[in-house]
Order: sequence, then structure tokens, then C-alpha cells
Amino acid sequence: MSYVAIALVVIFAFVLLFSVIKIVPQGREFTVERFGRYTKTLKPGINILTPFVERIGRRMNMMEQVLDVPQQEVITKDNAMVKVDAIVFIQVMEASSAAYRVENLPYAITQLCMTNLRTVVGSMELDEVLFQRDSINSRLLTVIDAATEPWGVKVNRIEIKDLTPPADITNAMARQMKAEREKRAIITEAEGEKQAAIARAEGAKQSAILQSEGRKEAAFRDAEARERAAEAEAKATAMVSEAIARGDVNAINYFVAQKYVEAFAELARNPTQKTVIVPAEMSGLVGTIAGIGQLVGLAQDQQSRPTPPTPPAPARRGGAVPPSA
Repeated sequence: MSYVAIALVVIFAFVLLFSVIKIVPQGREFTVERFGRYTKTLKPGINILTPFVERIGRRMNMMEQVLDVPQQEVITKDNAMVKVDAIVFIQVMEASSAAYRVENLPYAITQLCMTNLRTVVGSMELDEVLFQRDSINSRLLTVIDAATEPWGVKVNRIEIKDLTPPADITNAMARQMKAEREKRAIITEAEGEKQAAIARAEGAKQSAILQSEGRKEAAFRDAEARERAAEAEAKATAMVSEAIARGDVNAINYFVAQKYVEAFAELARNPTQKTVIVPAEMSGLVGTIAGIGQLVGLAQDQQSRPTPPTPPAPARRGGAVPPSA
């Protein structure tokens, strides 16, 4: 019997020890109740309770938690039905308030988010709901954080996960987006054509300027050539006139033959003239011009050749000069 009693005492001591000494893990806090009344909160670490008087009440998670807000249908201000869901990030700041001020804290926060989501989205038009998610998130965060503050809970973030408008509105939005893109494409194409037309006009302008400059330069050079030709003609005429004044028959014949040939050349170049009759005198004129050209060439060759030295006279014999023949 003594061994049984000792064993019972040992078991009772272990049970009492484990009921008195409590180890709280990191990220958790335990509330302590004395005869059913909250007295204190145990922090992470080893804690000792009063045996048979105090006990652990609630085990609270002090880490940040993520709650999923179920999808629901909400009517917007312009009577459009949209499906919306969200997620909320919360963190318990006071374990006692979260444990004893609200029953089923996750469910309460979820319902609070759903009701405020309907209120916020219902006060906005469909376009605002679709394009102003940040505004919805901010408004929800402000409202829900203020509502959960008495519960000892801090709402860190609220994010809209999905917004699904009706199928007909989605199709209308797709057509609107397509029309908008086609409009941008037409505007871009028109702008490109405008720039191309401007570039072509600028190119035509530059081409006309360059052509005008070219015609101006060509006219200037033609005028200069005609001026030089006139000067040469004047000099040639003056030389021929001087030769005629000296009574040079060849110069007169050359001058007349040249004018005759020029006139005949103009007659031959006439586009309406199909048959050209060469007069009999033409061969004689050509021969005269050729002969004058040969004479001029020979004269030039003689002028260009050096004059040979005169040989010395032979010595006279007996002092007498032979008579000339």
C-alpha cells in the first residue's frame, strides 16, 4: 500500500506542476482567469499560476493574420451588379480585448468587411468601382480599422481581389476598348500621312530651289559662253576686215565661203526640208576653203621652223669675180 500511495503522490505532484507552470510560445499570449474572471495576460516564456485558483482562459494569436472575405454581389450607384471579394490583414494588439469583447473574432471581422464593402461599392458608379480600387481599399481600411479598435485588433491592409462586372457590360467595355484603339490607330495613321505630305512638300520645295539654282547657273554660263563667242567672232571679223582692207583676195574668198557654208548648213538642218540639192559651186568653195587652210598651215609651219644659217661665200681666185649669169 505504501508504494501505491507514493505513486499517487508523485502523479499528483506532476499534474500539479504542469497545471501551475505554463510555457507560452513566441507570437502567442494567454489570458489568465481566476474563478472565471480575467486577471492578467501571460507573455511568451515561463509563467507560474496559482494552483487550484487560476487557469488559462484564451490562447490568442498575436501574429498578423489573413482573412478571406467571401465573394458577394453588390449593386453599384448606377444599378450595375458586380461580384467582388477581398482579403484583410489583421493583427491582435490586446489579447484581453480580443478575447472578451467579441465572440469569434475572425467571423466578426469578415462580416464587418462584407457589410462595409457593400456600402462603399454601392455608393460609387461602375466606372469608379472598376478604376478606383485604391480608393475603395483606403475607405474600407479607415472604416474597418476604426470599428475593430475596441476589439484590440489592428487592421493593416484591405485589398480587393477581384471585381467581375456582368457579361453584357464586359462585352460593351471590350467594344469600347476596341473602338478606342481603332481611333488611336486612325489618328496615328493620319498624323503619319500629314508628316509624309509635309516631308514631300519640303522635298519638292528643295528640288524646285535646286532646279532654279541650276537653271540660273546654266543661264549664267550660257551667257558667258555667248559673250566669249561674240568676242571671238568680233575679233575674227576685225582680222578679216583688216585683211580685206589690205586687199587680200584669199581672206575675201574665205569670208564669203564661210558665210555660204553656214547658210547651207542652216538650210540642211531645217526639219521640213527632206531633200537637199548641193550646188555645183559647192565643191569649188570647199576646195577653196581647204586650199586656204593648207596655205595657213604651211605658213604656220614656216614660221615655226628655225631659219638655217647662210653659208659663207667661196674664195675668189686671182682677185677676179666671175660674172653673173
